Order: sequence, then C-alpha cells, then structure tokens
Amino acid sequence: MPKKRPVAVVLTAALCLVTTACAESSTETVSSKASGPAAESGYPVTIENCGRTETFTKAPGRVVVMNGASVAEVSTLLALGLGDRVVSNQQTYGMSEVPGRAEAIEALPTGGVKPNEAYDISREAMLGLRPDFVLSVTTYGFDAKNGFATRDQLRTVNANSYVSPQGCDDDPSRMTISDSYKLLRDMGKIFNVGDRAEKLIAASEKSIAAVSAKVKGEKKPKVMVLFANMSMGGNDFSSVVAHGIFNDILTKAGGANAFESAAETTFADLSKEKVAATDVDALVVISYNADDPTAYAKQLLKEFPQWPAAKNNTYTVLSDSMYLGPSNDLAVDRTARMLHPDAF
Repeated sequence: MPKKRPVAVVLTAALCLVTTACAESSTETVSSKASGPAAESGYPVTIENCGRTETFTKAPGRVVVMNGASVAEVSTLLALGLGDRVVSNQQTYGMSEVPGRAEAIEALPTGGVKPNEAYDISREAMLGLRPDFVLSVTTYGFDAKNGFATRDQLRTVNANSYVSPQGCDDDPSRMTISDSYKLLRDMGKIFNVGDRAEKLIAASEKSIAAVSAKVKGEKKPKVMVLFANMSMGGNDFSSVVAHGIFNDILTKAGGANAFESAAETTFADLSKEKVAATDVDALVVISYNADDPTAYAKQLLKEFPQWPAAKNNTYTVLSDSMYLGPSNDLAVDRTARMLHPDAF
C-alpha cells in the first residue's frame, strides 16, 4: 500500500500536475550565456500572469524557485541554460529521464533555507534571499496563510513573481503538453532567450510527432498511471491519475488512461476492488522522491496477476518527463515503446 506523505506536500503535489538548441532532441541544455547591451535590448518585458502584470526591466539575476512538489520550473531554467541565475532552489524529484538533470538540480544552491511547516520558503527567509524573481508552481506558494511572502510583498522589494501554467486556478486536471511549452516561452521572454526556448519547443514537437506517427492506427492499450508510494486520500489507491498532462502524453504515445472516467479531478481515490476489476494493459509508475519505484511497480503487477500488464510484464518507471516541464517528449517516446514495441 502507498505510504502517507505530509499533507502539505501531498496537496502541492496534486496541484502540480510537470539542452542544446539542436533540432533533434529537447532534452539537452542550452549552455550559452546572454550578456551585454545586446542581450538586454529586448527590455522592458511584460508578462500577464494570473491576472497580474509583471514588468521586467532586465533579465533576472537572483532567482528563487519554490518547492511545490515540482521540478518543472527549475528544469525549465536549466534547459534554457539559466542555472547560474538561481540563488535558492527548493525543487527535487531525486531522478530524471534527462541524463545529468537530477545531479544538476542537486548542485544548485539552496540559499541555506530551511522549509517552514508548509514545506517551503517562509516570508522572512524569502525576503532575506533578496530575490528579483520568484517562481511558484501554483498560487499556494504566495499565500500568506502558509507563511509565505505574497506577490505584493515581493513587489515592494523589487522582485517579480510568476505562477506556472494552470497554477493560477490550481487546476492541473486541464494541463497539457502545450502548458510545458508556455512555461518555456514565458521564461524565454523573461530572460531574453526566446530563441533557445523556441528551438527546444520545435525539437520536442518534432520528436513527439515522429513517435505519434509510428503508433497511429494502433489499438490503444489501457494504462494505469500512479505515483509510487504516495497516498492522497482515504482509499488504498488514491494517487492514481485520472486527468491532466499525463493523459496528453498517453494519447500521443498511442495509449489511453484506464481510469480517466473514475474521477473528474486530476487524481482518482480508488479502492483495491475497483483497481482489481479494471483491465490494465500497461503500468506507468511515477517516481516523486521514491526509494525504489521499480520495486513498487513489480509489487503492483504481482498483486494484480489478472491484469494483462502483469501477464506481459508491461510497465515503465518515469519521473520528471511525465510532469509539466521541458522533457515531455521523453515520456511520450518511452511510453510508446512500452505500448507498441513492434512499431520501433
């Protein structure tokens, strides 16, 4: 059975739902650094975000990335070659489909910040970091009730702020891969590296289109997607995905969510009996700082031997590529190869 996570972490995890400029892959990291008068020529830059207008007079140089049980924001910055701008990063998943990405995230500074009781940066600690730009997964990260600095308070110290796509309404059930591209484009605009963002997006779109073409017309296996060792509700299986970016990835990989009709929200809170009664052709286990997600996947297949997935040992373990972020093409490719191996 999944183990319980701290409530604040679980809630923010639910709300998150996560390169060189070559034309072949969106998974590498752009390494060139913008500097000098030419690099600043695109300013001022204005971004409309959650009903607010944020104006940037120059590229941010002291960036704080809040936790939010995500790595979408920090991964996007790294993919754009902007890791040197981060003064405090609170995001980590412990693993990544992008070679070197998890290590690069771990190497970023934390600013010596210890999370508060809401598992993120307190108002006092935030202001002490002297940021000029703060990224949050959802509006949760700017809620005074959680002990966080509000967006208005950050503005008084000349710090801009940003809430990631679908985070304004706290409704990740509507999230698609296009939201990952919006995050890339917005960061490209804010940091005046829009050309890098567009090349990453083009590479991702090209990769996904090629995979989708290979599996077009194939029967769509029913896939169970869930988080490893995590509980978000009262039933045995409360971290099963029903909606969100995950479904967009499954569709482009030639699959379908076995539990899409089980809930209208991002996650379905399911009994063991409901899970056992559903035909599951394939299993995708998502790791969020899980100790051994592969063992968890194998445990599920053993627990439900009647599944076609168990009979055929059809599963894969993914992490950040299944979330909002710059690497969704990797999840599409990995999932498609699992579902339709003969197409590759």
